[in-house]
Amino acid sequence: MSSPNDDVNAASPAAAAAPEDESMTKRLRATTETEDTSSYIGPKRNRVRGNIRGADKYKGKRNEPWGATGRNAEDAVTKAAGTGGTGGAETITAEGSGSVTMTDDNEEGKEARIPKRKVALLMAYCGTGYQGMQVNENAKTIEGELFKAMIKAGAVSKDNSDDIKKVSLMRSARTDKGVHAAGNVVSLKMIVDIEDVTGKINAELPEQIRIFGYVRALNAFNAKVLCDSRVYEYLLPTYVFLPRPPLPESTDVSSSSTTETVIRTERPEGSMAWDEKVHISTPEEMVEKRSYRIDEATMSKVREGFAAYIGTKNFHNFTVKKGFKERTCQRYIMKFDVSDPMMIQGTEWLSLKVHGQSFMLHQIRKMVGLIIMIIRTETPLKLIPETFKENKINIPKAPSLGLLLERPMFTAYNRRVAGKNPPLDFEPYRAEVEAFKEKYIYEGIIKEELDFNRFDEFLQIMDGHADRYNFAYLNKEGIIPKEAIISRGDTSVVAE
Repeated sequence: MSSPNDDVNAASPAAAAAPEDESMTKRLRATTETEDTSSYIGPKRNRVRGNIRGADKYKGKRNEPWGATGRNAEDAVTKAAGTGGTGGAETITAEGSGSVTMTDDNEEGKEARIPKRKVALLMAYCGTGYQGMQVNENAKTIEGELFKAMIKAGAVSKDNSDDIKKVSLMRSARTDKGVHAAGNVVSLKMIVDIEDVTGKINAELPEQIRIFGYVRALNAFNAKVLCDSRVYEYLLPTYVFLPRPPLPESTDVSSSSTTETVIRTERPEGSMAWDEKVHISTPEEMVEKRSYRIDEATMSKVREGFAAYIGTKNFHNFTVKKGFKERTCQRYIMKFDVSDPMMIQGTEWLSLKVHGQSFMLHQIRKMVGLIIMIIRTETPLKLIPETFKENKINIPKAPSLGLLLERPMFTAYNRRVAGKNPPLDFEPYRAEVEAFKEKYIYEGIIKEELDFNRFDEFLQIMDGHADRYNFAYLNKEGIIPKEAIISRGDTSVVAE
């Protein structure tokens, strides 16, 4: 019966090996000890570490000594020369040493083990049509596409192709459904000894997902854990700051509505206005809205509003299923910049850039959503600090369409590896990043907004269902009334 750690023992010469085999013994030991094995899981991890922990403690241990007639260095040399032995062959290469071809009678038909290296992939993607970044069963995701492409390109071995966890894949930032990234970093163990491995992976990817290159990283590198901070961008048409029109008469934010929702029988293709309480703007109305140009007073209020998020705050109202007392709701925002207005295809836009240590689910979209609602309802900005307090309110999240991950930051890691490893930085790929962003992200955002009026549709849904969403905190006093507070167990509709 074969031992579960036979493949390691095959590369572990005994102290009883012949003197003339001493140099080969040392080389084999060095090769085994330097082999990158952190991607193995389960039984494989145990058998790799068997010699460290003590082979005599393992089931299936060898009872006979490692002698000249066993699977020792002499056998390995003979088989490497192709002069004897049967079974599958395996090549293990250690940095700074030669290659040793090894066989295992019990591994017939198994793929040869190829060295993997811990790397950081620098990539970008347009999230339209994907259910987010992170791999998810039965869902179309960015990581799912990336993993399949790497398998086809040979960057992931067949033995590891059945489970993405085997290559220790981790992303620096997890983006939601439909959210884009002009720069994201993924760490994993990858086969790099392939000519133009980046080009081969890109050839298997859709055009809206690109790999710019990779950086060799420390074996312990984890893109999520070692990412210091993240910079996100949000593109916003300025017409969203137009004053809110009078709400429908049937809407009363101070009382619960029991009116049945009447589903539309006809609506524009691609529209999310599913019921008759939601007004669908006519083309003429949209022309008028897109002619809006933000004035200096409104611009100043917008900038002041976003600046109120800077610092360490309790953002429990800006995510889902989190309570005021949970420590994870404390988040640090370093910077929140608002660009000057810019004209794009007849519509005025703002670029918002927020630099934070980390963000919770929906946090940025809700931060944007609150400022939009405050400006268009002429609610005082003093409401913003109230949202960091214990009272729970329903803040809508702005459309995912405008959000993109600008880049993750690895300042501390780069400082640690300075002079030893290349830094983790998108700067060498700046031209490629900007070209990708312009073609696949900016153009996509603008086109979808012009085709479907996504931001207007978002506002119409909020206005049409203001009674369900409980927006009584949007008032001239800038206070949160009792009727706007969500109590535990409340089944109020969450604003989308």
